[in-house]
Amino acid sequence: MSGRDVYIGTDGGATTSKVAGVWADGRAVSTKLLQRPTNSESGPEATVSTWVDAIGDYLTANGLTWGDVRGVGLAIPGPYERYGVFGHSPNLPATFEGFDVHNSYQRAIEQRAGRPIPLVVGNDGNMGGVAEAQRARGDVKAAVIMLAPGSGLGCAYVDREGLPLDGDTISGMEAAHMPAPLHLLDTHAYTCGCGRTCGCVEMYTSLAGLPNLLAERLARYPNHELATSTASLKQRAFALRGLAQKGDALAVEIFDFQARALGLHVASLSMALDAQFVVIGGGLMDPESTTEAFRSRYLRIIAESAAPYLWPSQRAMLTIVPASLGDLSQAIGAALVALYRSKRG
Repeated sequence: MSGRDVYIGTDGGATTSKVAGVWADGRAVSTKLLQRPTNSESGPEATVSTWVDAIGDYLTANGLTWGDVRGVGLAIPGPYERYGVFGHSPNLPATFEGFDVHNSYQRAIEQRAGRPIPLVVGNDGNMGGVAEAQRARGDVKAAVIMLAPGSGLGCAYVDREGLPLDGDTISGMEAAHMPAPLHLLDTHAYTCGCGRTCGCVEMYTSLAGLPNLLAERLARYPNHELATSTASLKQRAFALRGLAQKGDALAVEIFDFQARALGLHVASLSMALDAQFVVIGGGLMDPESTTEAFRSRYLRIIAESAAPYLWPSQRAMLTIVPASLGDLSQAIGAALVALYRSKRG
Protein backbone atom coordinates (compact mmCIF):
# COMPACT_ATOMS: atom_id res chain seq x y z
CA MET A 1 0.00 0.00 0.00
CA SER A 2 1.09 3.57 -0.68
CA GLY A 3 -0.07 7.03 0.29
CA ARG A 4 -1.71 7.25 -3.14
CA ASP A 5 -3.92 4.18 -2.83
CA VAL A 6 -7.20 4.90 -4.60
CA TYR A 7 -10.51 3.11 -5.10
CA ILE A 8 -12.43 3.83 -8.30
CA GLY A 9 -16.18 3.86 -8.86
CA THR A 10 -17.96 3.54 -12.19
CA ASP A 11 -21.60 4.58 -12.49
CA GLY A 12 -22.75 2.66 -15.56
CA GLY A 13 -25.90 4.51 -16.54
CA ALA A 14 -27.98 3.61 -19.58
CA THR A 15 -27.08 6.86 -21.39
CA THR A 16 -24.03 8.27 -19.65
CA SER A 17 -21.41 6.76 -17.36
CA LYS A 18 -19.48 8.55 -14.64
CA VAL A 19 -16.22 7.91 -12.82
CA ALA A 20 -15.15 8.98 -9.33
CA GLY A 21 -12.52 7.92 -6.83
CA VAL A 22 -11.87 7.89 -3.10
CA TRP A 23 -8.67 7.65 -1.09
CA ALA A 24 -8.10 4.88 1.44
CA ASP A 25 -9.59 7.10 4.19
CA GLY A 26 -12.84 7.56 2.24
CA ARG A 27 -12.25 11.14 1.10
CA ALA A 28 -13.22 11.92 -2.50
CA VAL A 29 -10.27 12.34 -4.83
CA SER A 30 -12.17 15.04 -6.72
CA THR A 31 -15.69 16.44 -6.86
CA LYS A 32 -15.29 17.26 -10.55
CA LEU A 33 -17.59 15.07 -12.61
CA LEU A 34 -16.02 12.91 -15.33
CA GLN A 35 -18.79 11.76 -17.63
CA ARG A 36 -18.76 9.81 -20.88
CA PRO A 37 -21.47 8.39 -23.20
CA THR A 38 -22.17 4.79 -22.17
CA ASN A 39 -22.14 3.66 -25.82
CA SER A 40 -24.68 0.97 -25.00
CA GLU A 41 -26.06 0.92 -28.54
CA SER A 42 -22.74 -0.65 -29.64
CA GLY A 43 -23.24 -3.59 -27.31
CA PRO A 44 -22.08 -4.62 -23.82
CA GLU A 45 -18.42 -5.29 -24.68
CA ALA A 46 -18.13 -1.83 -26.22
CA THR A 47 -19.66 -0.37 -23.07
CA VAL A 48 -17.10 -2.17 -20.91
CA SER A 49 -14.30 -0.73 -23.07
CA THR A 50 -15.80 2.72 -22.62
CA TRP A 51 -15.75 2.31 -18.84
CA VAL A 52 -12.11 1.21 -18.78
CA ASP A 53 -11.09 4.13 -21.02
CA ALA A 54 -12.95 6.52 -18.73
CA ILE A 55 -11.05 5.23 -15.70
CA GLY A 56 -7.81 5.84 -17.56
CA ASP A 57 -8.90 9.42 -18.32
CA TYR A 58 -9.86 9.95 -14.69
CA LEU A 59 -6.52 8.68 -13.39
CA THR A 60 -4.59 10.90 -15.80
CA ALA A 61 -6.69 13.95 -14.92
CA ASN A 62 -5.92 13.46 -11.23
CA GLY A 63 -2.22 12.64 -11.54
CA LEU A 64 -2.76 8.93 -10.78
CA THR A 65 -1.89 5.68 -12.51
CA TRP A 66 -3.32 2.16 -12.66
CA GLY A 67 -0.61 1.21 -10.19
CA ASP A 68 -2.41 3.31 -7.55
CA VAL A 69 -5.75 1.52 -7.96
CA ARG A 70 -6.56 -0.96 -5.18
CA GLY A 71 -10.18 -1.73 -6.06
CA VAL A 72 -13.04 -0.84 -8.41
CA GLY A 73 -16.78 -0.67 -7.82
CA LEU A 74 -19.46 -0.75 -10.52
CA ALA A 75 -22.97 0.65 -10.08
CA ILE A 76 -25.49 -0.75 -12.57
CA PRO A 77 -29.27 -0.71 -12.91
CA GLY A 78 -31.28 -3.85 -12.15
CA PRO A 79 -32.82 -6.30 -12.40
CA TYR A 80 -30.24 -9.10 -12.42
CA GLU A 81 -30.31 -12.78 -13.29
CA ARG A 82 -27.68 -13.32 -10.61
CA TYR A 83 -24.74 -11.40 -9.15
CA GLY A 84 -23.05 -9.38 -11.88
CA VAL A 85 -25.34 -10.61 -14.66
CA PHE A 86 -27.90 -8.29 -16.25
CA GLY A 87 -31.53 -9.26 -16.41
CA HIS A 88 -34.00 -7.61 -18.77
CA SER A 89 -33.56 -3.88 -18.29
CA PRO A 90 -36.15 -1.37 -19.55
CA ASN A 91 -33.39 1.17 -20.28
CA LEU A 92 -30.67 -0.95 -21.93
CA PRO A 93 -30.62 -2.69 -25.34
CA ALA A 94 -31.69 -6.35 -25.46
CA THR A 95 -28.04 -7.37 -26.04
CA PHE A 96 -27.34 -6.70 -22.34
CA GLU A 97 -29.80 -9.31 -21.08
CA GLY A 98 -27.83 -12.24 -19.67
CA PHE A 99 -24.49 -10.42 -20.07
CA ASP A 100 -21.97 -11.25 -17.32
CA VAL A 101 -20.77 -7.71 -16.74
CA HIS A 102 -18.80 -8.64 -13.63
CA ASN A 103 -16.47 -11.09 -15.36
CA SER A 104 -16.17 -8.99 -18.51
CA TYR A 105 -15.27 -5.81 -16.63
CA GLN A 106 -12.95 -7.73 -14.32
CA ARG A 107 -10.97 -9.06 -17.29
CA ALA A 108 -10.85 -5.67 -19.00
CA ILE A 109 -9.57 -3.93 -15.86
CA GLU A 110 -6.90 -6.56 -15.27
CA GLN A 111 -5.73 -6.36 -18.89
CA ARG A 112 -5.41 -2.57 -18.69
CA ALA A 113 -3.74 -2.56 -15.25
CA GLY A 114 -1.52 -5.55 -15.94
CA ARG A 115 -2.49 -7.18 -12.63
CA PRO A 116 -5.56 -8.41 -10.71
CA ILE A 117 -7.75 -5.70 -9.17
CA PRO A 118 -10.78 -6.58 -7.00
CA LEU A 119 -14.13 -5.60 -8.52
CA VAL A 120 -17.50 -5.33 -6.76
CA VAL A 121 -20.81 -4.86 -8.55
CA GLY A 122 -24.03 -3.51 -7.06
CA ASN A 123 -27.33 -1.80 -7.66
CA ASP A 124 -26.88 1.84 -8.67
CA GLY A 125 -29.44 3.08 -6.14
CA ASN A 126 -27.69 1.21 -3.33
CA MET A 127 -24.32 2.65 -4.35
CA GLY A 128 -25.74 6.16 -4.34
CA GLY A 129 -27.11 5.51 -0.88
CA VAL A 130 -23.66 4.54 0.40
CA ALA A 131 -22.18 7.87 -0.68
CA GLU A 132 -25.05 9.96 0.66
CA ALA A 133 -24.94 8.00 3.93
CA GLN A 134 -21.29 8.88 4.41
CA ARG A 135 -22.12 12.57 3.98
CA ALA A 136 -25.26 12.52 6.13
CA ARG A 137 -23.89 10.83 9.25
CA GLY A 138 -20.35 12.19 9.28
CA ASP A 139 -18.53 10.65 12.23
CA VAL A 140 -21.70 9.17 13.76
CA LYS A 141 -21.97 5.39 13.52
CA ALA A 142 -25.57 4.95 12.41
CA ALA A 143 -27.71 3.35 9.72
CA VAL A 144 -29.13 5.41 6.84
CA ILE A 145 -32.15 5.08 4.55
CA MET A 146 -32.08 6.94 1.24
CA LEU A 147 -35.21 7.67 -0.77
CA ALA A 148 -34.80 9.43 -4.11
CA PRO A 149 -37.99 10.33 -6.01
CA GLY A 150 -37.32 10.84 -9.71
CA SER A 151 -38.73 8.97 -12.68
CA GLY A 152 -39.30 6.22 -10.11
CA LEU A 153 -38.39 5.95 -6.44
CA GLY A 154 -34.80 4.98 -5.72
CA CYS A 155 -34.35 3.31 -2.34
CA ALA A 156 -31.34 2.18 -0.32
CA TYR A 157 -30.52 1.04 3.20
CA VAL A 158 -26.94 1.45 4.39
CA ASP A 159 -25.82 -0.30 7.57
CA ARG A 160 -23.66 1.08 10.38
CA GLU A 161 -20.53 -0.21 8.60
CA GLY A 162 -21.36 1.71 5.43
CA LEU A 163 -22.51 -1.20 3.24
CA PRO A 164 -25.86 -1.47 1.43
CA LEU A 165 -28.52 -4.11 1.86
CA ASP A 166 -28.34 -6.17 -1.35
CA GLY A 167 -30.45 -9.14 -0.29
CA ASP A 168 -30.14 -12.80 -1.25
CA THR A 169 -31.30 -12.25 -4.85
CA ILE A 170 -29.62 -8.81 -5.23
CA SER A 171 -33.08 -7.25 -4.94
CA GLY A 172 -32.82 -5.87 -1.41
CA MET A 173 -34.51 -2.52 -0.70
CA GLU A 174 -36.79 -2.55 -3.74
CA ALA A 175 -38.95 -0.55 -1.36
CA ALA A 176 -40.50 1.49 -4.17
CA HIS A 177 -42.69 -1.52 -4.88
CA MET A 178 -44.07 -2.05 -1.41
CA PRO A 179 -47.83 -1.34 -1.19
CA ALA A 180 -48.68 2.20 -0.14
CA PRO A 181 -51.10 2.73 2.80
CA LEU A 182 -53.97 3.76 0.51
CA HIS A 183 -56.45 4.15 3.38
CA LEU A 184 -54.26 6.81 5.01
CA LEU A 185 -53.74 8.60 1.70
CA ASP A 186 -57.46 8.47 0.80
CA THR A 187 -56.71 7.27 -2.72
CA HIS A 188 -56.97 4.10 -4.78
CA ALA A 189 -54.50 1.68 -6.33
CA TYR A 190 -52.75 2.78 -9.49
CA THR A 191 -51.15 0.15 -11.72
CA CYS A 192 -47.37 0.44 -11.48
CA GLY A 193 -44.87 0.12 -14.31
CA CYS A 194 -43.64 -3.06 -12.61
CA GLY A 195 -47.01 -4.65 -13.36
CA ARG A 196 -48.33 -4.75 -9.80
CA THR A 197 -51.84 -3.45 -9.21
CA CYS A 198 -51.69 -3.14 -5.40
CA GLY A 199 -50.63 0.52 -5.40
CA CYS A 200 -46.83 0.58 -5.25
CA VAL A 201 -45.39 3.46 -3.22
CA GLU A 202 -43.55 4.62 -6.35
CA MET A 203 -46.85 5.64 -7.94
CA TYR A 204 -47.60 8.17 -5.18
CA THR A 205 -44.13 9.62 -4.64
CA SER A 206 -42.46 9.99 -8.04
CA LEU A 207 -42.87 11.23 -11.59
CA ALA A 208 -44.29 7.83 -12.56
CA GLY A 209 -47.54 8.61 -10.77
CA LEU A 210 -47.82 12.35 -11.40
CA PRO A 211 -50.17 12.03 -14.42
CA ASN A 212 -52.61 10.02 -12.29
CA LEU A 213 -52.45 12.50 -9.41
CA LEU A 214 -52.92 15.40 -11.81
CA ALA A 215 -55.88 13.79 -13.57
CA GLU A 216 -57.64 13.22 -10.24
CA ARG A 217 -57.27 16.84 -9.17
CA LEU A 218 -57.92 18.74 -12.40
CA ALA A 219 -61.68 18.41 -11.91
CA ARG A 220 -61.34 20.68 -8.87
CA TYR A 221 -59.38 23.25 -10.89
CA PRO A 222 -61.46 23.64 -14.09
CA ASN A 223 -59.95 27.03 -14.95
CA HIS A 224 -56.34 25.99 -14.40
CA GLU A 225 -53.99 26.30 -17.37
CA LEU A 226 -53.29 22.56 -17.20
CA ALA A 227 -57.04 21.80 -17.32
CA THR A 228 -57.41 23.64 -20.61
CA SER A 229 -54.12 22.47 -22.13
CA THR A 230 -54.22 20.12 -25.14
CA ALA A 231 -50.91 18.49 -24.18
CA SER A 232 -50.86 14.90 -22.93
CA LEU A 233 -51.23 14.28 -19.19
CA LYS A 234 -47.59 13.23 -19.02
CA GLN A 235 -46.45 16.46 -20.67
CA ARG A 236 -48.65 18.49 -18.34
CA ALA A 237 -47.25 16.61 -15.34
CA PHE A 238 -43.73 17.72 -16.32
CA ALA A 239 -44.86 21.33 -15.84
CA LEU A 240 -45.87 20.82 -12.21
CA ARG A 241 -42.44 21.29 -10.62
CA GLY A 242 -41.99 24.69 -12.26
CA LEU A 243 -45.49 25.75 -11.28
CA ALA A 244 -44.92 24.67 -7.69
CA GLN A 245 -41.92 26.99 -7.44
CA LYS A 246 -44.30 29.85 -8.23
CA GLY A 247 -46.76 28.81 -5.53
CA ASP A 248 -49.41 27.44 -7.90
CA ALA A 249 -52.13 25.92 -5.69
CA LEU A 250 -52.71 22.78 -7.77
CA ALA A 251 -49.02 21.98 -8.10
CA VAL A 252 -48.33 22.64 -4.41
CA GLU A 253 -51.25 20.38 -3.43
CA ILE A 254 -49.86 17.51 -5.51
CA PHE A 255 -46.32 17.78 -4.15
CA ASP A 256 -47.69 18.08 -0.62
CA PHE A 257 -49.53 14.79 -1.24
CA GLN A 258 -46.33 13.15 -2.53
CA ALA A 259 -44.40 14.38 0.51
CA ARG A 260 -47.07 12.94 2.80
CA ALA A 261 -46.96 9.59 0.98
CA LEU A 262 -43.17 9.56 1.29
CA GLY A 263 -43.43 10.39 4.99
CA LEU A 264 -45.71 7.43 5.59
CA HIS A 265 -43.21 5.25 3.74
CA VAL A 266 -40.42 6.58 5.96
CA ALA A 267 -42.46 5.44 8.95
CA SER A 268 -43.01 1.95 7.50
CA LEU A 269 -39.33 1.52 6.68
CA SER A 270 -38.35 2.83 10.11
CA MET A 271 -40.40 0.07 11.74
CA ALA A 272 -38.37 -2.51 9.81
CA LEU A 273 -34.93 -0.90 9.60
CA ASP A 274 -34.77 1.61 12.48
CA ALA A 275 -32.22 3.93 10.84
CA GLN A 276 -31.17 7.18 12.50
CA PHE A 277 -30.84 9.12 9.23
CA VAL A 278 -33.12 9.40 6.22
CA VAL A 279 -31.67 11.10 3.13
CA ILE A 280 -34.10 12.48 0.57
CA GLY A 281 -32.62 12.74 -2.92
CA GLY A 282 -33.89 13.18 -6.45
CA GLY A 283 -34.57 16.26 -8.53
CA LEU A 284 -36.91 17.82 -5.98
CA MET A 285 -33.90 18.35 -3.70
CA ASP A 286 -31.76 19.93 -6.45
CA PRO A 287 -31.03 23.56 -5.50
CA GLU A 288 -30.82 24.45 -9.21
CA SER A 289 -34.31 23.09 -9.88
CA THR A 290 -36.29 23.97 -6.74
CA THR A 291 -36.43 26.85 -4.30
CA GLU A 292 -35.31 26.71 -0.68
CA ALA A 293 -38.91 27.32 0.39
CA PHE A 294 -40.14 24.36 -1.69
CA ARG A 295 -37.47 21.99 -0.35
CA SER A 296 -38.04 23.03 3.26
CA ARG A 297 -41.79 22.55 2.95
CA TYR A 298 -41.36 19.13 1.29
CA LEU A 299 -38.98 17.87 3.98
CA ARG A 300 -41.16 19.27 6.77
CA ILE A 301 -44.25 17.45 5.49
CA ILE A 302 -42.28 14.20 5.21
CA ALA A 303 -41.17 14.51 8.84
CA GLU A 304 -44.62 15.52 10.13
CA SER A 305 -46.32 12.69 8.23
CA ALA A 306 -43.92 10.06 9.57
CA ALA A 307 -43.88 11.20 13.19
CA PRO A 308 -47.26 9.82 14.42
CA TYR A 309 -46.33 6.31 13.28
CA LEU A 310 -42.87 6.14 14.90
CA TRP A 311 -41.96 4.91 18.37
CA PRO A 312 -41.21 7.82 20.76
CA SER A 313 -37.50 6.99 20.76
CA GLN A 314 -37.48 7.08 16.96
CA ARG A 315 -39.25 10.44 16.84
CA ALA A 316 -36.52 11.89 19.04
CA MET A 317 -33.69 10.32 17.03
CA LEU A 318 -34.77 10.40 13.37
CA THR A 319 -32.98 13.00 11.24
CA ILE A 320 -34.25 13.74 7.72
CA VAL A 321 -31.82 15.58 5.44
CA PRO A 322 -31.55 16.40 1.72
CA ALA A 323 -29.04 14.60 -0.49
CA SER A 324 -25.90 16.58 -1.30
CA LEU A 325 -23.85 14.78 -3.96
CA GLY A 326 -26.14 14.95 -6.99
CA ASP A 327 -24.80 13.18 -10.09
CA LEU A 328 -21.63 12.09 -8.28
CA SER A 329 -23.36 9.93 -5.68
CA GLN A 330 -23.46 6.59 -7.47
CA ALA A 331 -19.86 6.69 -8.73
CA ILE A 332 -18.54 7.80 -5.33
CA GLY A 333 -20.70 5.18 -3.62
CA ALA A 334 -19.33 2.43 -5.88
CA ALA A 335 -15.78 3.51 -4.98
CA LEU A 336 -16.65 3.49 -1.27
CA VAL A 337 -18.13 -0.01 -1.48
CA ALA A 338 -14.91 -1.21 -3.13
CA LEU A 339 -12.99 0.36 -0.23
CA TYR A 340 -15.25 -1.05 2.49
CA ARG A 341 -15.23 -4.54 0.97
CA SER A 342 -11.44 -4.49 0.88
CA LYS A 343 -11.35 -3.71 4.61
CA ARG A 344 -13.63 -6.64 5.35
CA GLY A 345 -11.37 -8.93 3.35
